[in-house]
Amino acid sequence: MDYFRCIVSILFAVLLGSTSGADPANPCQRECVEGDPAMRCSYTFHIEYYSTMSKACYDCPNNPADCDRTYCIAADGVQRSVVVINRQMPGPSIQVCQGDTVIVDVKNHLMSETCSIHWHGMHQIGTPYMDGVPLITQCPISPASSFRYNFIAQNSGTHFYHSHSGFQRVDGVFGSLIVRQSRQSDPHSSLYDYDLPEHVLLVSDWLGKLGVAKFLAHHHDDGDNKPTSMIINGRGRVPKPRSELTTNETIPLSVFNVQQGRRYRFRLISNGFLNCPIQLSVDNHTLLVIASDGNDIQPIEVDSVVIDAGERYDFVVNADQEISSYWIRLHGLMDCRVKEVFLGAILRYSGAPEIEPVKDLTFQNTEHSGKVLNPVNLAPGDDQHITVAELKALANELTDWTREPDKKFFLAYDFYAVNNWHFHDSQYYPILGVGNNFRLYTPQINHISLRMPSSPPLSQFNSLASDVFCNESTVSNCVNEFCECPYTLEIPLGSLVELIVIDEGVKFDATHPFHLHGSSFRVVAMERVTSSVTVDQIRAMDDNGLIRRNLVDAPIKDTVAIPDGGYTIIRFTATNPGYWLFHCHLEFHIDIGMGLIFKVGGHEEFPPVPESFPTCGDWLF
Repeated sequence: MDYFRCIVSILFAVLLGSTSGADPANPCQRECVEGDPAMRCSYTFHIEYYSTMSKACYDCPNNPADCDRTYCIAADGVQRSVVVINRQMPGPSIQVCQGDTVIVDVKNHLMSETCSIHWHGMHQIGTPYMDGVPLITQCPISPASSFRYNFIAQNSGTHFYHSHSGFQRVDGVFGSLIVRQSRQSDPHSSLYDYDLPEHVLLVSDWLGKLGVAKFLAHHHDDGDNKPTSMIINGRGRVPKPRSELTTNETIPLSVFNVQQGRRYRFRLISNGFLNCPIQLSVDNHTLLVIASDGNDIQPIEVDSVVIDAGERYDFVVNADQEISSYWIRLHGLMDCRVKEVFLGAILRYSGAPEIEPVKDLTFQNTEHSGKVLNPVNLAPGDDQHITVAELKALANELTDWTREPDKKFFLAYDFYAVNNWHFHDSQYYPILGVGNNFRLYTPQINHISLRMPSSPPLSQFNSLASDVFCNESTVSNCVNEFCECPYTLEIPLGSLVELIVIDEGVKFDATHPFHLHGSSFRVVAMERVTSSVTVDQIRAMDDNGLIRRNLVDAPIKDTVAIPDGGYTIIRFTATNPGYWLFHCHLEFHIDIGMGLIFKVGGHEEFPPVPESFPTCGDWLF
């Protein structure tokens, strides 16, 4: 493919423009036209420690204009330390056309932390070394070092990027990654008039302190693991009604401008990191949902959408109401209920006064009734509750995903009372020897915690001992003893794989969104059976034909929640050789091992290791 070079510098730059034409400061962000040559889009990411409400904010929010100053990160108005890209939060929005080459030079300015960037939603076909998972696909980027990510934006849709190191995603290292198609290639192009770069909604729960401080207080003491607020596109407020906010707490909210009589495509992304699904609705407007996780679906009109960590939803809003400003309501569910976390943003019609809607928002009135997509822990759905398993895909795959799977894995998880040596000592403070508030129940898949190897097997397989990897056949007594190892399941290249992911639901009423690297999957079944289940129960249901699979038009996703006390069944064809992570996308869970690795194909089938690729590992001489 012929490329013409277009270097797009985003060092300390703010994204501007629309898809009506190229932005001179960012020409890769443009109208995508069928037949136009692909572009080469280069970016520089400087990752550093920073602060919200810093001196760059001057008198924000007393002077609201100061909140928009370059390098001012207002967040929810609470001053705290953060880790960010180019002194922005979110990081620079990468918006390109399908087929463009994306090149990102990541420079690590952190004083004592490594880093990495995962391109969430990019399958990295042919470029598995660019997936950004430290100690699986690459070495972590050391302080004072740089790493170049170089890949083709192959799969279109709404995606995002984030750090896959420690708690940096929690603290601000994330941003949107939008890969557009031409209007001719987009099957939904007739449903909307505008797809504007500024109509990206990147939502996240938020903390008043560094993620590691929250993590340590919860895992080594009796600190809670509940979010304190939420943000949208880096802006939010402490969760109080407007009438109770002080001047210093009244951060200007995110505003999305529309023109009456036009239809707009919005792209919703969740960078959520704790157990806080977020329900989004728009006053006086319905949402026509047309895609999820970058994959087109048969359009469905709903009143609200619940989005879990790592998910994305595209929806169309028809600006057919009176000229005014309307609340976009965000309501926190599950653990966000504890501190009644909610937020508002504004849908503003052209010509409306630049003021907030009159009605005051509260935690109670941000929860929306009516038809909801992706309800929490409810499956199957009904007329007013549509689960993702009940969505219908538009795409037809070339591979046959409806036949009998070549590989079938039952993956059951829960929180277990084992003496995880990271957080309990079996002699001095065993899990059952301390008070309830101090007990750290370990989330595991099949009673195994994923521990990363010392070197990335994708590029340094020969640096690792042959017996370093594990699975259920190589470990024993894990129900009673803590088991931790590089949990790896091998899949021959080209296999049709079915995963039956089971939330046993014994200890907590939770919901866990699972994300697959390197591939999308079909969501063929989902059910909440009861408050708690066992693997044997689900196996028996399956053997007796009591599980109904949609093998006709099941939706395609890469992130999906598992109902508590139930199961979700997904299928994918393993055509992308490499080592691919499959994990819970809640940060406090994956960071202590709630995941596993799929090895797809043999090393002789992997793309060659890039020249001079970094190496790392043990040194015990």
